[in-house]
Amino acid sequence: MNSTEKLIDGSDARTEVLARRGPVPEPAPRRPRVGTRVPARVRILGWLLFVMALAMLAVGVAVRTILLADVERDTAVALEQEIGEFSEFAATGRDPDDGLPFGNVADLLQLHLQRQYPDDDEILFGYTDRLLRQERSGPGDLVADAAVVSAIVDSPDSVGSTQTSEGEVVWAKQVAEPSGGGQAGTFAIGILVDRERADVSDTVRVVIGVSLMALLFTGGIAWVVAGQILAPVRLVRRTAAQITTDDLSRRIEVDGRDDVAELADTFNDMLDRLESAFAAQRQFVDDASHELRTPITIVLGHLELMGDDPREREETVRLVTDELDRMNRIVEDLLLLAKAERPDFVHKQPVDLETLTRDIDAKVRALADRDWILGHVGTGSVRVDPQRVTQAVLQLAQNAVSHTGPGDRIVVGSELALDRVLLWVSDTGPGVSSEDAPTIFERFARGTSASPRSDNGGAGLGLSIVRAIADGHHGAATLDSRPGAGATFGLDLPAR
Repeated sequence: MNSTEKLIDGSDARTEVLARRGPVPEPAPRRPRVGTRVPARVRILGWLLFVMALAMLAVGVAVRTILLADVERDTAVALEQEIGEFSEFAATGRDPDDGLPFGNVADLLQLHLQRQYPDDDEILFGYTDRLLRQERSGPGDLVADAAVVSAIVDSPDSVGSTQTSEGEVVWAKQVAEPSGGGQAGTFAIGILVDRERADVSDTVRVVIGVSLMALLFTGGIAWVVAGQILAPVRLVRRTAAQITTDDLSRRIEVDGRDDVAELADTFNDMLDRLESAFAAQRQFVDDASHELRTPITIVLGHLELMGDDPREREETVRLVTDELDRMNRIVEDLLLLAKAERPDFVHKQPVDLETLTRDIDAKVRALADRDWILGHVGTGSVRVDPQRVTQAVLQLAQNAVSHTGPGDRIVVGSELALDRVLLWVSDTGPGVSSEDAPTIFERFARGTSASPRSDNGGAGLGLSIVRAIADGHHGAATLDSRPGAGATFGLDLPAR
C-alpha cells in the first residue's frame, strides 16, 4: 500500500492517531453505597422524637423528684406542727375539772387526743403504762398493732420511720413529764408516706401519658412539615433522575426564600450551565461534521484521482493543501466558539480606550489595500479584555475587507459614553439586506447580497466569534446597514 492509499484508508489513519494518543482511560468505578439508605424525612423525624423523648424523660424525672421532695418536706412540717401543738398544750393546758395544771399525764394525753382531727394517712396515740388512742383509728388501725407502737415508743430517737403492713410510717414523738411527779407519758404522731408517694406516682404517670400524646402529636406534625420542607429536595432528585443528555430542559419550580428554595435555584442554575454546555458540544459536533465533510470529500476525491503526471500531482497537492488550510481555520474557529462558553473566556482589566483604538487601527491597516481612516477616538479608562476586543474588531475589519475592493474606504472608531464603550468598523460595501440582518451573526451565515469578491474561503464564523466576544463582556454585537450604502458593525460593551 502506497502513501496515497494510506491517506484514503480512514481506518489506518484512525489507528495511527489512537496509537499516538495511547490507551483511553477507563471511567472510575462508582463507589458502592455502604449501609441501608434511610430517607432524610425519617432521619429528621427520628432525631426530633429522640430529643423530645429525652426532654420529656428529663421532665418526668424532675417532676417526680420535686414532688417526692415536697412529700418529705410536707411530712416533716406536719410532724413538727403536731409536736409543737402538743408541747404548747402540755405547757399551758388546764384540767377542765378544777382549772389547775394537769397532774396526771394520762389525762393530759387523753384530752389532747380528743381535740385532734387526724388526716386519713395520720395516726395519733399516747402511751403511759397503757395505750391511749383516739376514736379514729387511722390507716389500717395501725395503733392496734403492738409491734408498731412498741417500735415508736421504745425508740431512743424523737423522729424516725417504721415499716408496717400499710407501708412506711414516718413518726415523731414527745415525752411529757408530770409537773407533780409520777409516771411520764409519750405523745406520738405517724404519717403513712407511701400513700403520698403513690399520689406522686399517679401524677408522674399522668405526666408521662400526656407527654406521650404530645410526642405522637408532635411527631405527626413534624412528619407533615418535614415532608413539605423536603418536597423540593425530592423534586430535585426526581428531576435529576429524569434528566438525560437528550432533554435538559426540565426545571424545578421555586416557591419561597428559604435554604431549600435557594438549593432549587442553584440546581436550576447548574442545569442551565449543563444545558448550555451540552448544546455547545452538540453544535460543535454538528458544525464540524457539516463544514468538514465538504473539504474532506474534496481531498479524498483528488487523492483518488491523482495520476503520475508531475504537473497533475503538483496541482493536486496545491488543492489538497488549500483545503486542509481551510479545514484548519474552521476547526480553530469552532474551538474558539466552544471556548467562549467557558467562564474564563474573557479576562477583563483596566485599559486606556484611546491607546486600544490606535493599536487596533495600526493592526487593521496591514489586512489589505484599503483607504483606512481612524474616525472618532474615545478617551478614558475602560474595563475590558484588550486581546478579545482586538480580535473582535480585527474580525469586523476582515469582514469589511472581504466586502470592499482596493481603495474603498473603511473607518475604525470608538467612543465612551454613559458607562458604555462602543467600537465600530464602517465600510462602503454593498451593505446587508433586511432579510440577512437578523441572522448575520449566526454560525455559517452568509449574506445573500454579498458581492462576488466577498467569497474569500471563510466558513462564515467570523461574525459569530464577534458576537461570542461581545456576550463574554455582557455586551452586544451591533449592525447598522442599508443595502447599497455600506454597513457599520460594532461592539457595545459595558465600560465598568
